[in-house]
Amino acid sequence: MTSLKTGHIGLNVTDLDRSSAFYQQVFGFEVVDRSADPEHPWHFLGRDGQLVITLWQQSEGRFSTAAPGLHHLSFEVPDLVDVLRAEQVLRALGAEFEHEGVVPHGEGAASGGIFFTDPDGTRLEICTASIAGAGAAPSGTAPTCGFF
Repeated sequence: MTSLKTGHIGLNVTDLDRSSAFYQQVFGFEVVDRSADPEHPWHFLGRDGQLVITLWQQSEGRFSTAAPGLHHLSFEVPDLVDVLRAEQVLRALGAEFEHEGVVPHGEGAASGGIFFTDPDGTRLEICTASIAGAGAAPSGTAPTCGFF
């Protein structure tokens, strides 16, 4: 391979309409396409015609951090202002946060963000390269991603 980049992300959800609304409100995604088959509902979400996330309604329960697979999903934004805007939207939606406010990726790190869960408990991060003035990292010993 001479070039490689992440394509899109596929997530299983328990309530397609609820999850689709959450991702649209938090990330500004739009529905790019949707299933016409009520037995296999899905939404393709993206921006500017670019597919980013596919939501598949084919799950029960909540995201399990004990099972192999996805640890967390991170989105990088240009600056701290965008992180803070997202945090406001998430608070209005009643999202669950792992930490209070914006936190560095590690002690002395310039980068960091917010760590929260979607309606099904999938762990998410919105981060940026510079969070000057943010508080202490959640742990001085771990390579912090906000979730351990």
